[in-house]
Amino acid sequence: MSEKKQGWIEVIAGCMFSGKSEELIRRVKRARIAKQKVQVFKPALDNRFSQSHVVSHDGGSTLAINIEHPEDIFLYVDPDCQVVAIDEAQFFSPELVDVCQELADRGLRVVVAGLDMDFRGEPFGCMPELLAVAEKVDKLQAICMVCGEPASRTQRVIEGKPASYFDPVVLLGASEKYEARCRNCHEVPNKPEREFKRKK
Repeated sequence: MSEKKQGWIEVIAGCMFSGKSEELIRRVKRARIAKQKVQVFKPALDNRFSQSHVVSHDGGSTLAINIEHPEDIFLYVDPDCQVVAIDEAQFFSPELVDVCQELADRGLRVVVAGLDMDFRGEPFGCMPELLAVAEKVDKLQAICMVCGEPASRTQRVIEGKPASYFDPVVLLGASEKYEARCRNCHEVPNKPEREFKRKK
C-alpha cells in the first residue's frame, strides 16, 4: 500500500496593497521552478486588471482560470496537479473552504490569498474559516496612506470621503477607490457602536 501524500492549506491574508497577490505569484513561480505542476484560479467577478491572469499591484502576473463557483475547480484541476493557487478568495462562497479541504486531503498544496477584512473592518466572506483551517497563515501589512505606519485595514474612499458602513460590501476597484490605513486612521461613518453586556 503506497503512502498517502501529505497536502496542506496556506493562506496569505491582509488589507489591499499589502502584497497578497504578489506573494501568491511568487510562490507559484517558485513551485514551477521546482518542476511542480501548478494551476491558478481566480473569481470571474474580478476583472479589474485582467480576465485571464492574476495581476499584482506591482505589475507581476500569472495565467489563471476564471471560475464562478468554488466547486468549478474540480472541473479544471488536472490529475497530476500538485499545487492549486486561488486569488481573491473573499469573493467566493463559503463552499471554497470545503473545496480547499478536499484538495488538501487529496495531497495537494493549496495556496489561498484574500482580504481578511472588508472596508468596514469586519471579517470578509469565507476568509475567517480558511484562516482557521489552514496549516500556515501569513498576514501581510501595507503602509498607511495617512500616517505612514503599518496598515492592516482597507479604507474605501468615494469622491474624497470615507464610504458609509451601509454601502455595499463588494465594490471592485483599486487605488481610485481604496487606500491602506492603520487602525487609528481607518474611518467608517455610521458604523454601529459596540455593545458590551455583562453576564448577571
